Amino acid sequence: MLKVLITTSSFGKIDSTPLDKLKTNGLDVVMNPFGRKLTESEVLNLIEEHRPSALLAGVEPLTAAVLQTGSPDLKTIARCGIGIDSVDLEAAQNLNISVTNTPDAPTIPVAELTMGLILGLLRKIHITDAGIRNDKWIRPMGNVLHGKTVGIIGCGRIGSRLARMLQGFECAILVSDPTSPQHEHFLTTELNHLLSESDIISLHLPYSEETKHFISTKHLAQMKKGSFLINASRGGLVDENALLHSLQNGHLAGAALDCFEQEPYQGPLKELDNVLLTAHIGSYAQEGRIMMETQAVENIIYELKDHGEIS
Repeated sequence: MLKVLITTSSFGKIDSTPLDKLKTNGLDVVMNPFGRKLTESEVLNLIEEHRPSALLAGVEPLTAAVLQTGSPDLKTIARCGIGIDSVDLEAAQNLNISVTNTPDAPTIPVAELTMGLILGLLRKIHITDAGIRNDKWIRPMGNVLHGKTVGIIGCGRIGSRLARMLQGFECAILVSDPTSPQHEHFLTTELNHLLSESDIISLHLPYSEETKHFISTKHLAQMKKGSFLINASRGGLVDENALLHSLQNGHLAGAALDCFEQEPYQGPLKELDNVLLTAHIGSYAQEGRIMMETQAVENIIYELKDHGEIS
């Protein structure tokens, strides 16, 4: 019986339907035994032990060594999520291993979390909440979102959804996207103009070596004094040390981050009260998770049928 190795840590916990669909298609399912993100060596060991035909992946490092270990049994990798920067795509192509993702499912959850981060940061909800929990009646004066200029860097599915949400607050929307010079509905502009004119900047870019530390000391200095930075996209897009300095010296008024270069995050940003931090929960909503798992399973079944592995 063909095996599917599921390396994401929480698959099927909300709804067993995606798991059931794999089994009804004659596939033997092997679950992540650790209940957390796997290391490279752990993935290698699991692949060596089970020789799966398909991998339903989280964000563990699927390096060339991992893929070579899986070959020739491994035919397809289905990422349960959008980002595929954890997969060595060149190695996968050379080994004839197809790679898919689920770009539609996280759109609404991530856009809604981003909106929540913006509102929470502007009104300093995290500060007054922490105060009450420590028996302090703290009433910080914040800012309204209404009428602000919001710059969205990367305006694909999630960025576009966020932009539509922001229209309800009568915000001015500026868009800069390295992969698309024009947008069907929103004003595109040069990155330098967006950085200098936006009250709030939200990142929605994929991660790659080209976008590593996309927000650097240089770009932070170009941002409007007193502005806010939001990253609910990918860890590594922001130079966290440069961001720390910009927040400490008062150039930026605040930042909200849902993803980090190293997770779990243990760095100095957690000491600043003008930073709102969440534990990479952007797509972690029940409805979105079920849709994402279902699409990942459908991708596996389609690819295995295409390879002639199942009928």
